[in-house]
Amino acid sequence: MSRSKQGRNASIAGRLGSPAAALGSGVTLLWLSVIVLLPLAAIAVKAFDGGFGGFWRAVTNKDALAALEITLWVSLLVALVDVVFGAIIAWVLVRDDFRGKEWVNAIIDLPFALPTIVASIVLLSLYGPASPIDLKIAATQPALVIALAFVTLPFVVRQVQPVLLELDTDVEEAAASLGAGNRTILTKVIFPSLAPAVFTGAGLSFSRAIGEFGSVVLLGGNIPHKTQVASQYIQQQIEIDQPGNAAAVSVVLLVIAFFVLLALRLVGSKLAWREEKR
Repeated sequence: MSRSKQGRNASIAGRLGSPAAALGSGVTLLWLSVIVLLPLAAIAVKAFDGGFGGFWRAVTNKDALAALEITLWVSLLVALVDVVFGAIIAWVLVRDDFRGKEWVNAIIDLPFALPTIVASIVLLSLYGPASPIDLKIAATQPALVIALAFVTLPFVVRQVQPVLLELDTDVEEAAASLGAGNRTILTKVIFPSLAPAVFTGAGLSFSRAIGEFGSVVLLGGNIPHKTQVASQYIQQQIEIDQPGNAAAVSVVLLVIAFFVLLALRLVGSKLAWREEKR
């Protein structure tokens, strides 16, 4: 090992072991504990107040199961919709030039800044009983899909957009010059590079959708066994003084979100590693 390399390693080791680094690690751990770990622990303790049997009864009663089923399948559908339309929007924003492009780019981020209850009011005024376009779908599952897609679409767009910006178009042109069609270029050249970002965006959309409340609270109707999602069921249980049931369903959502994000991160890392090896 050269002296310069040894010097760099010693410098890095010194920085990592410095009091400032230790203080930074301590602050980070404290912040995560107060904001994330302690609340999660509190929810878990509340969910298991009645033991595992009480937890199991809380999450397997017919109303809880119906809310979870509606939440999961609607969120999965929303994630698929986001993948398709989010990728298309990202493609247009990167590859096409048109008047008003900056405005469209800004509007994409609007759901991040807009209070979701405002989104619910806006969507209700458009698709509710007084719909100006005569499309009255409030209190239906398609309304849930629209409301959730409104707040989750930016996750896919903002994940795919930077990857598209970094893609080398020379590879696409080379493939085209060799006789490859648009479909082949899309599936064999472009998509492998986009796949990690697409999967990550889908995971973020799904995880946000299963816990979303504000955007569906008015448009969805909160009809048990029809349009009541898990977040609304949790609120209902709190209102009728059943916090244990609410905590139990919350834990189920947390576990689902955690494993979905973990799986997608692992898949995304594997796809990125394969792409680097190509």
